[in-house]
Amino acid sequence: MPTLVLIRHGQSAWNLENRFTGWWDVDVTEKGAAEAKAAGELMAVKGLDFDQCFTSLQTRAIKTLNIALEAMGRLWLPVEKDWRLNERHYGGLTGLDKAETAAKHGDDQVRIWRRSFDIPPPAMEPGGPFDLTNDRRYAGIAIPATESLKDTIARVLPYWEGRIAPALKDGQRVLISAHGNSLRALVKHLSNIPEEEITSLEIPTGQPIVYELDDALNATDRYYLSER
Repeated sequence: MPTLVLIRHGQSAWNLENRFTGWWDVDVTEKGAAEAKAAGELMAVKGLDFDQCFTSLQTRAIKTLNIALEAMGRLWLPVEKDWRLNERHYGGLTGLDKAETAAKHGDDQVRIWRRSFDIPPPAMEPGGPFDLTNDRRYAGIAIPATESLKDTIARVLPYWEGRIAPALKDGQRVLISAHGNSLRALVKHLSNIPEEEITSLEIPTGQPIVYELDDALNATDRYYLSER
């Protein structure tokens, strides 16, 4: 039976400051690092081990993975990084305080931008302070100006099918460290969650999610490791 564990990065600086983060690269906080270490220790205690790891190109997910692996004594495991596991791009909302944005545009509008399935936030204007055009890690990539959850799923699933699913079918034990919305994309796919329900699914930081899969990668169970 293939082993798959998902973990959302530990608390980030902009999680703490309640700002829209998206593709902007921020670090984990001291609390976030502690969450990652605790996750690694829990996985070790529960007897989990891995053969292949996947993460995004964003520091908070990479650090979470590294800290967890260090706690497991597994820093040597192979890790593949790919932009398709990045967080959803929040477009013109990037960097804004969520409460101030709600005060300006109204709670209903912000709720639509944050929680609708296929309505993206306003696009990011080129040349702004959070423009990633000249970020070398994204060289040759068509950086989105904004994304809905539907858009995020459209880039995550081909990566799942092309890289992660084959590793699982080959018998490798897989750990993925990513973000709230890129993980929602995977959970929606694996657990067949309807569009109207997936947007309200909360994925807490630093909590390993274990998937039990059959040989065809159909989910037979999903649970937080801390609850078993």
